[in-house]
Amino acid sequence: MAALSKATIDDIDVHGKRVLLREDLNVPMRDGAITDDRRIREAMPTIEALRSRNARVIVVAHLGRPKGRIDDSARLGPIAARLSNLLGADVRLASDVVGDSAQSMVDSLRDGDVGMLENVRFEPGEEANDPEFARQLAAFGDVFVNDAFGTAHRAHASTEGVAHLLPAVAGKLMARELEMLGGVMDNPRTPVVAIVGGSKISTKVGVLDHLLDRVDVVWVGGAMACTFYRALGESTGTSLVEEEQVETARRLLESAHGRRADLRLPIDGVVVEKVAADAPTQVVAWKAIPDGWMVVDAGPETVQRIAADCAGAGTIIWNGPLGIYEIPAFAAGTRDVARAVAASKATTVIGGGDLAAAVQDAGVADKIGFISTGGGATIEFLEGRTLPGVAALRDREVARR
Repeated sequence: MAALSKATIDDIDVHGKRVLLREDLNVPMRDGAITDDRRIREAMPTIEALRSRNARVIVVAHLGRPKGRIDDSARLGPIAARLSNLLGADVRLASDVVGDSAQSMVDSLRDGDVGMLENVRFEPGEEANDPEFARQLAAFGDVFVNDAFGTAHRAHASTEGVAHLLPAVAGKLMARELEMLGGVMDNPRTPVVAIVGGSKISTKVGVLDHLLDRVDVVWVGGAMACTFYRALGESTGTSLVEEEQVETARRLLESAHGRRADLRLPIDGVVVEKVAADAPTQVVAWKAIPDGWMVVDAGPETVQRIAADCAGAGTIIWNGPLGIYEIPAFAAGTRDVARAVAASKATTVIGGGDLAAAVQDAGVADKIGFISTGGGATIEFLEGRTLPGVAALRDREVARR
């Protein structure tokens, strides 16, 4: 997927036009309050660019997983309020998605105004990519802009369906995601070091297999490393192991021989008898996990070796934490590797989701070259898969005709 082949808002005229803008504003909430507004702030450049060009902006977004039903706890009021605050302008929030309130809101917009539809996932037609629902959404706009990279791997009505009904281009954030992720996959500075963490190999096997032919070093971290050690016949105590993926791990280890990348497993780990913030810990060799103990973090020797690879890297790609970072006692490995990545002179790209929060907590987010806003979308991009929400956008040559 050529990163810069898709048309963007710079390739079309939006003056006086109604722009249906899909953003990923699915921010973490607690007790009705936003706990991290990074995704809203990431949407600002596109919204401000459209406003400056006198577009009438209609934001389409979701929150949570209401599964096609109205859920008052997932209404977008807090999101619209925060966006209004950041813009310094009123964002008019409709009380429905495609009903009378939505139509009234759209009709009330003037050039440079911003409105927002209610949670698009309240509608059952959204995740079903229902053609009629897509048609109702498309009727609100003259142009469709997809800026929601985090949902681009979903073929939903608001990400893929409407793109076939309106002139469809990428927003600034979407374009930046495709440029950065595409760049590190297609034309990276070498050597390329990839760090793939997380708990389950089942969600990362495609990424690992794809990277083995495209990078120079692949470090496997997190609990999924236990599945690899089980494949090697080692004892893993009570650590999380995906038993049904042991054979998959064995095949990956065998296939790694002779491929471009050197596949590396942790040397040591932090282990506990139970997952609790105050649980006693010990550092052991990964091949010497005691019975009744489980791995919860990367050990210091593993971190040191990853850091050494990062210091000599031209490009670093990192997706997934190396331990249970949500518990501070088990977050040292992820934090220390984050600092090593931040200190390197490499081009650095970090996958979104949990890892973005972990890097933020480590205090080095501003020293990372690019932090993706995607979770599943980033993983699927790194697997080399086509993202429906991107594929449906116009190619640049077509948009300029």
